[in-house]
Amino acid sequence: MYMVDLIQKTEGFIFNLFKDKLSSEYTYHNFLHTQFVVSKLKELISAENCSEEDTFNLLLAGWFHDSGYTCCNGGHEEESAEIAETFLAENGVDNAAIQKIKKLILATKINHQPENQLERMIKDADTAHVGDKLFDKISSQLRNEWEVGEKKDITDAEWNKMNYEFLTHTHRFYTPYALKNWQPIKLENTIRVLETIRNKDEIKAKAKARKQKLAKLERPERGVETLYRVTLNNHTRLSDIADSKANILLSVNAIIISIALSTLLPKLASPKNEYLILPTLTMLLVSVLCIVFAIMATKPNISKINFTAADIQSRKVNLLFFGNFHKMELDQYTDAMRELISDRTYLYDSLTRDLYYLGLVLERKYRLLRITYYIFMVGIILTVFIFILAFYQNSGFNLFED
Repeated sequence: MYMVDLIQKTEGFIFNLFKDKLSSEYTYHNFLHTQFVVSKLKELISAENCSEEDTFNLLLAGWFHDSGYTCCNGGHEEESAEIAETFLAENGVDNAAIQKIKKLILATKINHQPENQLERMIKDADTAHVGDKLFDKISSQLRNEWEVGEKKDITDAEWNKMNYEFLTHTHRFYTPYALKNWQPIKLENTIRVLETIRNKDEIKAKAKARKQKLAKLERPERGVETLYRVTLNNHTRLSDIADSKANILLSVNAIIISIALSTLLPKLASPKNEYLILPTLTMLLVSVLCIVFAIMATKPNISKINFTAADIQSRKVNLLFFGNFHKMELDQYTDAMRELISDRTYLYDSLTRDLYYLGLVLERKYRLLRITYYIFMVGIILTVFIFILAFYQNSGFNLFED
């Protein structure tokens, strides 16, 4: 159970690390790639019947293997190992296990020759995209990352030659499972790349379109990123404040009702205290109304929107809102997110749409909260007034006589 909890905690740590510190230039080496590698590791672990200890070490190494990109590009494997060591030591993992995990992370270096089965498994998982039917889409993310990072255009001819060189001379699969299941798809990808290289007219057409696209591609200014981050944080803090105020009103009125039911209502059975019935009921009604509106202010409001694959393709679905993407299959969502990350305009439009709907939710919260405060304020004044009037009209002023 400890191992499962630590792996889940590691996933959350890596997600937050990439969200807060990873540059937007990394369109390939990001959290989606890390998720993909971990999913492929799980396939290999199941096929190889790994022990619990080996499974634990492999999955942790998979989650951390690219975390060093938050610090640097060159030598990121060493940085990843250091980040893993610090986190795991803080979470009680013994030093022997940490050293094994660090060694697995360092084994993901492109030219490293694996020395054991675990290193062969993590090497295969890290490059599993070459044996995936989505190879073209995935590799295009790497191309975007290199172009933006190195600030130069890579033509289609250059990119295809680089891919062909990597597929035929640099890369290889090591594990039996990968050789059986991923190698045939890799061969198909290699043949397709080779056919593209031979088709000069197609290369020229794609190069022209690529050049036009890259002419519009600029590195996002840090000010724009900061704008979205600060605005989102402000929305979140305002939502927390609204929920806190609503909870205060809920607690206060619940206490009022509790006291009234336990001490005040039993006294009203006496004929001498009948003059207090109206003010007591007024007080209870006000408290109940406040509770109802406070609950409405804090009640989650999740829209249920039905959409089709065509809507996703035409970018009509907000991929940043869980109320939409929870209905999607993982592969479908991964493809859509890759497209979102690769298109800066699409990305900013999605962030803007997300902030807009968050603003609508906040407006509803604060409107209901404002109504609740008015009800509470006016209701308290009205209740006090009715109590005073009732005491005045009762000439005896005998309070709660049995």
